Amino acid sequence: MMNMGGPSTVAETHDFLKNLFSDGDLIPLPFQKFLAPWIARKRTPQIEKQYAEIGGGSPIRRWSEIQGAGMAALLDEMNPESAPHKPYVAFRYANPLMEETARLMKEDGVKRAVAFTQYPQYSCSTTGSSLNDVFRKAQAGHLEGIEWSVIDRWGTHPGFIEAVAQHVEAALAKFDPATRSDTVILFSAHSLPMSVVNRGDPYILEVSASVSAVMDRLGHTNPFRLVWQSQVGPSAWMGMQTIDALKGLARLGKKQVVLVPIAFTSDHIETLYELDLEYAKEAREHGLEIHRAASLNDSPVFIRAIADIASQHLRDYSAGKIGPTSTQVGLRCPGCTNGTCGTQKTWFARGGR
Repeated sequence: MMNMGGPSTVAETHDFLKNLFSDGDLIPLPFQKFLAPWIARKRTPQIEKQYAEIGGGSPIRRWSEIQGAGMAALLDEMNPESAPHKPYVAFRYANPLMEETARLMKEDGVKRAVAFTQYPQYSCSTTGSSLNDVFRKAQAGHLEGIEWSVIDRWGTHPGFIEAVAQHVEAALAKFDPATRSDTVILFSAHSLPMSVVNRGDPYILEVSASVSAVMDRLGHTNPFRLVWQSQVGPSAWMGMQTIDALKGLARLGKKQVVLVPIAFTSDHIETLYELDLEYAKEAREHGLEIHRAASLNDSPVFIRAIADIASQHLRDYSAGKIGPTSTQVGLRCPGCTNGTCGTQKTWFARGGR
């Protein structure tokens, strides 16, 4: 179960930021080897305060382990022929890093593994970076003897859409029925640098498809927009930014908003601090009544959805209906210049050989 991760304690914040800013797949920087540690040191005190305000660290590891345990239990019932199933969490920037997860897999004698992205929508900067990380660890000899396949995207899976829609409905129910239909549903996703978008990354399209599917499920009862959060640094990023959209809605006379974290599958700093504390506080100061759709966390509907996704993948792969990777994951961005991406895709397409 691959994800970005987050520091479980405040003390881990610096290492998390250093790993994050060192990843050119996520944040391309000039002189990255030197600039990334400097940025991490500069930002650590501020981000430590934010993690302290949400309880002393990120809960993403706990939620990932809960989701994985629930998924594996269902898989044992749904796919007894491949049981027992064991989930492993592999974070990109925080513990457990892929190197530690690889060590555990080796100790357990794993021979068959599925690289299951926990980013519903694919981006080279998220899922692609995690797959590159698995590939690099394999090349370093940490994952010998394992047959791999990949679940690379699932942003329109009916179970995922249903889980999100139910949480949106619960948030809408907090508004007065007389004015509920006037509430704006504001879907917020982590932004991307325009340098990534402009090389042909599919993330924007795939997030848009998720939003469209959720609104279809809701019956288009409310006006909606898709906006973007978490811009870092002075370079151009995908917009408009969530906080600017909230201010703009207030200026236009809107009074009620539901915020929906459409690209996140559990709570972490972007939901608990950025959306709940920073953006919501400022929105209320501008006269908005705002409620956030709850993150998926331990939603039984969501856990069933990822179990269904994994079950179908295992069945189709075993039956020879699909190969180790999807057709889409094999296509590099038209503007890609990262040689690792091409080699990694070939390696996974051969089942990790």
